[in-house]
Amino acid sequence: MNPVAEFSLLSILAIWLLLPVGLFLLAGLSGWLKNPLKVNHCWRMARWLLLASMASSILVGMLLLIQSRIGGDSNTLVTLGGQFGLYPDGIAVWMSTMVAFIGWVILRFADNYLSQDPGRDRFLPWFLVTVASVLVLVFTNHLLILAGAWIGVSLALHHLLTLYPDRPQARMAAVQKFIVSRVADALVVSGVVALYFQYGTFYLPEMVQSEAARSGGSTALTVASVALALAAVLKCAQIPFHGWLIRVMEAPTPVSALLHAGVINLGGFLWLRLFPVFDGFTAGHMILLVIGGLTAVVAVLTMMTQYSVKHSLAWSTCAQMGFMLFEIGMGAYTLALLHLLAHSLYKAHSFLASGRTVAVSAATRFPESPSASRLLWAGSTGLLAAAILVQFPGIVENNAVFGALLVLAVAAAAMGIPAGATARVKLRLAALAVLLVPLYALLHLLIGPAVPVQEGFAAPGVAVFTGAVLVSLLAVCSFLIVFGAHFRATRALSAHFRQGLYLELPFDRLTRSLAAEALKVPAMFRRVPHHPFRLEERS
Repeated sequence: MNPVAEFSLLSILAIWLLLPVGLFLLAGLSGWLKNPLKVNHCWRMARWLLLASMASSILVGMLLLIQSRIGGDSNTLVTLGGQFGLYPDGIAVWMSTMVAFIGWVILRFADNYLSQDPGRDRFLPWFLVTVASVLVLVFTNHLLILAGAWIGVSLALHHLLTLYPDRPQARMAAVQKFIVSRVADALVVSGVVALYFQYGTFYLPEMVQSEAARSGGSTALTVASVALALAAVLKCAQIPFHGWLIRVMEAPTPVSALLHAGVINLGGFLWLRLFPVFDGFTAGHMILLVIGGLTAVVAVLTMMTQYSVKHSLAWSTCAQMGFMLFEIGMGAYTLALLHLLAHSLYKAHSFLASGRTVAVSAATRFPESPSASRLLWAGSTGLLAAAILVQFPGIVENNAVFGALLVLAVAAAAMGIPAGATARVKLRLAALAVLLVPLYALLHLLIGPAVPVQEGFAAPGVAVFTGAVLVSLLAVCSFLIVFGAHFRATRALSAHFRQGLYLELPFDRLTRSLAAEALKVPAMFRRVPHHPFRLEERS
């Protein structure tokens, strides 16, 4: 390579790395400073650093695109990045761009939201440490550093969740999450060690090269897949370990946005980063498929029965993480990455706009169309979407299970067409619902080149059957809840789903007991009527 070109690439990669380092340094400085004016300067500097990080990630992405177009060595940037401990590939570029952008948006929101708030000065340092740790986790090519960054994200987030130490229920929920996170940390470290025993290195590019040159599984890979799958399940708040996610709503809105739009996605990212080191379908894939699928079904139905906006958002996060892990379990890695990015942007907006959402939800709703009309529009759009997928099965990677999910999404979108709309408006809304199919195809085409191709991956028959059963269960139960409200059995089912089928209770009682012991506070709380996020001590 031309020395000038090599020096330029190394300079860009060095800047890409130094920006998260700058966030760490700024976090330490802002925590040390006491002068309010200087702290305000730190807030402004943090926004500029996040913008610079986003710009540098886009620049690295452009270099990767140019590299692929000119037909040069596809590993040039990866090789050069290895000199700084970086792994500059498509997944890292998309993830780092998204993390920097969401961090910048949340920071701008928090600057006004926390104005005159006593927790403002504590928020900035731990927020910057959290975001910088996520960036390091995304960048690194060394699994020990990845594991360390994974732990650092969780520890920094704990300080944000306890931003108001005078709120006992917030402290209780934060300690419950702390316990869950430490178990996930131990599983990640165990998975990394198992991979080292298999490959004899902690460097991810070397592992990928070794995996490409061999075939057949091993005990070490099986152990690693199970450990990493369970770590992802815990990090993504999957059933039955999801109770803490519903209770950390005591944290300020910017913290909730950071958790739901960013940190909780790391379980999915862990697998998107490491799946090339596994040989096809593993035991870990089956764990993700089953637990993720069950969580998605239960969480979607629970979300449909909620009255509280923030409660519904929490269950929505739980459901979307379940779908993402379900997709990874089926080997649809491009779909999972697309799901991760889209969910992060959507959920950041949902939480930062939650106040407006509450106001809108209190307004008079559009009247619903008669059931026959809703079924007609949902069925028509669903059939049209299915016809498109039959003609172009590559849109869903020739996977009938994901095709069925996409058809359900189109039908559900058309089902919301309100009564009183003119025929022209109804046709437009139905067309927008069907447009979800080509829109998904376009986004899949855009994201696809970033994801490595795993040759020879094929989900076994039992996995496909399990996926089909879960999708069918979701469709049937959703239909009953939407159209069967006048049946006593359906009302009873809805009442139980409103409580998440109580699936969190065993693990929640265990972690609450441990948290109460750690905090030296009473273990038993009861919910305040009409306030699902407030707890008070039992008398």
